[in-house]
Amino acid sequence: MTIQQADYEELLATYSQTREAIALLRLYRPYLELIPSMRRPEDSLITIPLPIAKLRHTHPSPSGHGNITKAEAAPVPCEIALLMCDPEWKVKTGREIFIFIHRPEEDFSELLGRWRQTQVLLSKEYEWLMPLKYQHILNDGAEKIYPLFVLFEQSPERLRRGLKGAHLPCVVASATHQDEQEPSTVPLEEPSSSTVEDSSIEY
Repeated sequence: MTIQQADYEELLATYSQTREAIALLRLYRPYLELIPSMRRPEDSLITIPLPIAKLRHTHPSPSGHGNITKAEAAPVPCEIALLMCDPEWKVKTGREIFIFIHRPEEDFSELLGRWRQTQVLLSKEYEWLMPLKYQHILNDGAEKIYPLFVLFEQSPERLRRGLKGAHLPCVVASATHQDEQEPSTVPLEEPSSSTVEDSSIEY
């Protein structure tokens, strides 16, 4: 049985909600522990579906005096960006999690390639195009970025093997996702950070 577009859209819509995103992080505890306040988890997490980053480029001024900084908007090739936010100070912290949902007809190289593209894209200075509700929050780029891959039961086994070999975490969700159901966890090794060589999470 193949993955249907409607199944993909269902998970994208589901995990775009803060409460469901937190439930997803509960399946991979190292990421759950990145949430600044477990007493106020829904005030500590901002979800941005199909996020857009504003990349900053600095160029010398034509006059030769100082530099000019320009921002260029670029889509990030993930499904959802999860930004950690201090619920008291209303400021974004330096940790960000990126959710990659297995797309219909997508193979391992394409799925992993989207994370690699994200790493390259966000290696520059950037800020987020924030939802209207959160535009008052300072949102410069992260100190560390973390991926989480969401696969379906029908996803090819090689995706699980490939992600395990790359030391990247994933969970497996039912294609007929219901709010009361939780996807099953596929235990993998510690995730990669924004630096490929460093696969540990520092708290």
